[in-house]
Amino acid sequence: MSFLYIITGPAGVGKSTVSKILAGKNEKSALIEGDDIYHLVCGGYVKPWLEGNHLEVFWENSIDLIINFLNRGYNVVFNYICTPEDIGYLRNNIKSIKIKLCILVTDEKTIIKRDKMRTLDCQMGERSILLLNEFKAMDYSKKYYLDTTLLSVEETVNKIIHNDNFLI
Repeated sequence: MSFLYIITGPAGVGKSTVSKILAGKNEKSALIEGDDIYHLVCGGYVKPWLEGNHLEVFWENSIDLIINFLNRGYNVVFNYICTPEDIGYLRNNIKSIKIKLCILVTDEKTIIKRDKMRTLDCQMGERSILLLNEFKAMDYSKKYYLDTTLLSVEETVNKIIHNDNFLI
């Protein structure tokens, strides 16, 4: 049976890095970077946090892609900045599959340090801290949070794999 991992958290926390390693741990897996799907729109592109964004088509495409891989026996690692409502939408559209949700967080000093390690066009600066605080205030169960401040990438991945508290 296929498995879906949803890795979320604020910009700069390490979602992409963790997701790549996690996907590599599975014999048959697909890594779906939400940002790549969102950036498929060229004409009429609007940043996802602004009015007039194209999140509706983004979520439809993301779900179709996830289901396509799951139906063919792939484990899927999906990462994107997700709200509890987004997770509910995913859950309602993807049935009969085990799903693990992990919300990566860290302290402010670490997130700024990690953000500065990104390429200039991907750095979020102060928006990383804003998103970090938003995630800490979201209506998620605390069991889905994983503080990565003192963890290596490998330790983070192992905690995601072996912690059944992340099952939704």
